[in-house]
Amino acid sequence: MTESKIQLAGVQLASSSTSPTSSGAQTPAYSDRDKDSNSTAPTSPGPSSPAELASLADTLRETSVKLGFGTRAIHVGSEPDSVTGAVIPAISLSTTFAQKAPGEHSGYEYSRSDNPNRRALETALASVEEGGREALAFASGSAALATVVQSLQYLKTPGGPAHQPIHVLSINDVYGGTYRYLKRVASEVQGLDVTFVDMEVVDEKTISEGIKDNTKLILVETPTNPTLKLVSIPLISRIAHSHPAHPILMVDNTFASPYYQNPLMLGADLVLHSLTKYVNGHSDVVMGAVILPSAESEHLLDVDSTLSGVERPVPHPSPDHLANYFKTLRFMQNALGAVPSAYDSWLAQRGLKTLHLRMKAHGRNALAVGNGVREWVKEQRREKGRAGVEVAIGYAGLAPEDAEEGVKEDEVSAYRRQVVKKRHGVAWDNLASHAKRWVEDEIRPHQELSLYRAGKLASFSSSSNSSSPPPLGFPYTGMLTLTLPTYGHALTFLTSSKLFTLAESLGGVESLAEHPASMTHAGIPVEERRASGIADGLIRLSVGVEDEIDLVNDVKVALEKAFEVNGW
Repeated sequence: MTESKIQLAGVQLASSSTSPTSSGAQTPAYSDRDKDSNSTAPTSPGPSSPAELASLADTLRETSVKLGFGTRAIHVGSEPDSVTGAVIPAISLSTTFAQKAPGEHSGYEYSRSDNPNRRALETALASVEEGGREALAFASGSAALATVVQSLQYLKTPGGPAHQPIHVLSINDVYGGTYRYLKRVASEVQGLDVTFVDMEVVDEKTISEGIKDNTKLILVETPTNPTLKLVSIPLISRIAHSHPAHPILMVDNTFASPYYQNPLMLGADLVLHSLTKYVNGHSDVVMGAVILPSAESEHLLDVDSTLSGVERPVPHPSPDHLANYFKTLRFMQNALGAVPSAYDSWLAQRGLKTLHLRMKAHGRNALAVGNGVREWVKEQRREKGRAGVEVAIGYAGLAPEDAEEGVKEDEVSAYRRQVVKKRHGVAWDNLASHAKRWVEDEIRPHQELSLYRAGKLASFSSSSNSSSPPPLGFPYTGMLTLTLPTYGHALTFLTSSKLFTLAESLGGVESLAEHPASMTHAGIPVEERRASGIADGLIRLSVGVEDEIDLVNDVKVALEKAFEVNGW
C-alpha cells in the first residue's frame, strides 16, 4: 500500500492508494476503464496517478469539516507535482502513455480512457459538490445526460426483466437541448417512454403516480431553465426512494452551481452539470459532468443542521441495483468517447478555483438588478402615473412583497404572489450550508442594520436568524428573468441594453441576455412552451460580475426604451 502525505491548512494528512469497500475490505482505488472489474491496478502509481488522487481525495473528504468550499476548490486536485514541484498542474496533451511491460502501466494508458487533467478535475468536482464521492467529466452537459440515459439499460429494476422498456420522468421546464434529446433521440430513436410533469405545482400524489414500474430516472432542474421554477429536492427524494421501482433521482445543478445548492445533501442520487456555465465561468469551454455519492452515502449524514431551516431527509442507502452504477457510468464514458480534452479540463479546473468568489458577485448583482427593476416599476406607477406598467421578475432570492395597499388584487395576481413566496422559501431551504453561512454572516446583518437606521426595524441584533430568509432577500445564483407585456417589448429591451450581450449560454463573468422562445427553447412546440411558462415576452438574464450600479442602470434604461417604443 503506497503512502502519500500533504500539508494543508496546518494539518498533515496521510493517504493511501487503497480505499475501503462497503464490506470494510481493502480494494485498489483505481479500476481500469478499458478492462473488467477484476483487472489488477497498477502496482506503483506515478505522480498524480489516479490512485494517489483518489486516496488523497478520500483523506481530504474525511477532514472536510476543517476545510471550506473555497479551500477545497483551490487545493483538491491541484497538489504540487511530486517531481517538479509545480504548483499549478501541467497540461498533459499526450494521447498515450508508456507502459513498463505489456499491461503494466502507471495509471494511464490512453487519454480517452483517462487523462491526468481530467482526473484532477473530476477529483476537485467530487470535493466541491458536497456529498460527492466520484465525478465523471464529459465533452458537454448534453453528452453527460445522454450517457446517463443510455446507461439506464444496465440497471436491473428490482423484480423486473433486465431489458424492459425504460421510462423517464422529467420536470417539464427543462433546457431546450435536454428536451430535444429526450423527445427526438431518447424517445423517438431509442424507444424510451418520457413523461414531462410540472413538479413545482403538482402535489406529491400526482408525482408519485407519475412513477411507473419501469421508471428508472427522475430528472429535475432546479432552478429550471429558463423560467427559474423551484423544486423541493427533499420532497422528490422521498417520493422516489419510497417507490418500489427505485428510480434514480438526478438533479441538474447548473443554474445554482455547487456553491448555492448541494443536491446530494438533499437526497439526490446524481448531480448533473454543464461545466460550460458557472463552474468554468469564462465562456471558453464546453463541458459537462456527473457527480455521485458513495455507495453507502454514509458521509451524507454529517449535515450542518444548524444553518438549515428545513429538516433534511436521512439519505437512504443506495439500492442493490445501484451499487456498481459508478463503474457502469465510467465504462459508458469510455465506450462512447464523449470525453473532454486535457486543455479544456485544465481550463475548467482553473475556473473552479474562483467559483466561490464569482458566485457571490453573481448573486449580489442579480439581487440588486431584481430590486432595481422592482423600484423602477414602482416609480413608473406612483410618480409618473403609468399604472399599467408591469414587469414580472423571476428571482427566487428576491424578498416577496405584500399586495399594495388600496389596490384590489385579482385571482391571477394573488396566485402569482403565492408562487413567488413559495419559491423564496424553497430556495432558502435548498441553499447550501456554506452559502447560508455567508448570507448569515454578511448579507443579513447589513440588511437589518440598514433597516434599523431607516427606522423600519424596531431593533437590531448581530445574531443570525436562519429559520427565515433575510428581510430584503438573499443572493441565489446569477440567473434572473423579466417578463414584459409583449415580444416587441422584449425585443426592444434586448437591443437597447449596452452591457447585457445578446447571446445564448450563461454563467460567464460577462452579463448575457437571451429570448428563450426564439433562441434556446425555439425547438419546443409553441403550446408546450407556453404551458411551461415560456411567454413571448420572457427574457432570461445571466447577470455577470461587472459593477453592480452599472448593471442596474443599464437594465433601467433598456426598460424605459422598451416601454417608450412599444407602449406603457
